[in-house]
Amino acid sequence: MIDLHYWPTPNGHKVTLFLEETGLDYRIVPVDIGNDDQFAPDFLAISPNNKMPAIVDHAPADGGEPLAVFESGAILMYLAEKTGRFLPAGLRPRKETLEWLFWQMAGLGPMTGQYGHFNVYAPDKVPYAIDRYTREAMRLLGVLDQRLAGRAFIAGDDYSIADMASYPWIDVYDRAPLAMEGFVHVRRWQSSIAARPATARAYARADEVLDKPA
Repeated sequence: MIDLHYWPTPNGHKVTLFLEETGLDYRIVPVDIGNDDQFAPDFLAISPNNKMPAIVDHAPADGGEPLAVFESGAILMYLAEKTGRFLPAGLRPRKETLEWLFWQMAGLGPMTGQYGHFNVYAPDKVPYAIDRYTREAMRLLGVLDQRLAGRAFIAGDDYSIADMASYPWIDVYDRAPLAMEGFVHVRRWQSSIAARPATARAYARADEVLDKPA
């Protein structure tokens, strides 16, 4: 059994995408970031950066005590290694998958998050910040579009943790949509992942959490 400490954000969706694809036994422990649950002492004990998601694996491969993992990229790597799925074993494809996983962690996620903050959530409009992060989000979409030309998925023909990491961060903000028309390869890739049954199940878990009585 895996405990998934989760709230329905792009980083939270990464982990439910993996868990639903593999069928691992898991339960969701809601972390309502609107109520500052991420600062609770019990949560900080497993995620010291006060960010979700985090997991606790009650059956780690070494047979030892339950093992906590924080940071969404580290969680995806951990689960891929635990199951032997969605991270190629070969030297070169594994290298490419991890490169693009870290590209998302260091670039697409943070820059798109800043785009959303300054366009949607910031109390004051800061034109410099809006322009900077809009341009950077569009640049990163261009990088991804070029990468996907001639490939079904980011690391090649097979769906991987690189795709699971990036998919939830594509055009996230309904109140500030990005101009996606020019990114034909990204849109094709996005549609193919959206059509996967596990993707529908993963996003349905968000509704379960949000609809849960207080």
